[in-house]
Amino acid sequence: MPATPAPTDDTTTPFASVEDVAERFAAHGYLTDRRLATTVFLQSRLDKPVLLEGPAGVGKTELAKTLAAATGRRLLRLQCYEGQDESKALYEWDYGKQLLYTQMLRDKISDITADAPDLAGAVERIGGQDSVFFSDRFLAPRPLLDAIRGEQPAVLLIDEVDRADEALEAVLLECLAEFQVSVPEIGTYLAKVPPYVVLTSNNTRDLSAALKRRCLHLFLDYPDAERELAILRSKDTGLPEAAVRRLVDVVRGLRELDLRKSPSISETVDWARTLAVLGVEELDAEVLAETANVVLKYERDMDRALGILPRLVDPNAELPVPHGHHHGHDHGHDHDHDHGHHHDDAPVTSGPTPAASASAAASASAAPAVGSGQGARAFSAITRRKA
Repeated sequence: MPATPAPTDDTTTPFASVEDVAERFAAHGYLTDRRLATTVFLQSRLDKPVLLEGPAGVGKTELAKTLAAATGRRLLRLQCYEGQDESKALYEWDYGKQLLYTQMLRDKISDITADAPDLAGAVERIGGQDSVFFSDRFLAPRPLLDAIRGEQPAVLLIDEVDRADEALEAVLLECLAEFQVSVPEIGTYLAKVPPYVVLTSNNTRDLSAALKRRCLHLFLDYPDAERELAILRSKDTGLPEAAVRRLVDVVRGLRELDLRKSPSISETVDWARTLAVLGVEELDAEVLAETANVVLKYERDMDRALGILPRLVDPNAELPVPHGHHHGHDHGHDHDHDHGHHHDDAPVTSGPTPAASASAAASASAAPAVGSGQGARAFSAITRRKA
């Protein structure tokens, strides 16, 4: 009986064009701009890895997942961390399996060494069988080797490569340049079907020039307002359109603050879903303050955001006078570890905060300056939640 042909599916075919990339990504819920779609298309045609750098939460990891879904390839993920050795990335020998086989073949080993003249001769004969125990049968592949020697096409995600030690970064060079992995006991594995490789970095350290030279490079930043609005619409959060628009403006205003961690796109989606679950139809400063912990993960960030939320909702709102405790708490506690990180997460504008009252001016010492673009937004008067 003839074999049943594999079903044809558009997702298993290569990308036909940049537009095809954008359409197939959108079909899986990932909205791309022209530059990102072009980079993915070039990756598929040039067989080069893509290095995605940028702040956390802008869709770098999700891009690799969507690439796998859109192309019908299996996804292999190597999560990098400090102190990781190459055995966790490349391969390991299955010593337990080797020992089990040794016990099972004990009688055969006795036969091999039965007529050995002495101990040295027995060892020599056993040594001649090394290739049996150091073969594919006992090789435990890790993501890098699995992506290279696997029969099925793959997308290899090397996530947060900036957290790995430089020694592991050096191990990646052979894999990324030649799509091959060398195993000293066996030889070199060369990929039959080169994997699509996506590396991500949150810029916690500078990557080597050698690594960057082998990759297409793309910096992913937070999207503009219209694309972020389109992303929220595509996620079907359940929040009314007017509230979604207002929420996007609020989140973008928060990103202009000097926060330790700016709200990510996925956290914005979570915030919208949270508000929808609570039955919110119109946003006000009170409901945003009650749920701000969905997007703000540090106490200092929360303190700063709560002081400015009324102004983000309504530019004419008076800001409350902060307690003296926050002024003393913020200075000296965060200077030693926050500066330098913020520049990667979100730009901080230098424009002065427009003072609506004397109390607003007093709060300027504790709350960071807000960009002039915020005051120009066409906000209406403070709206209230639906009873």
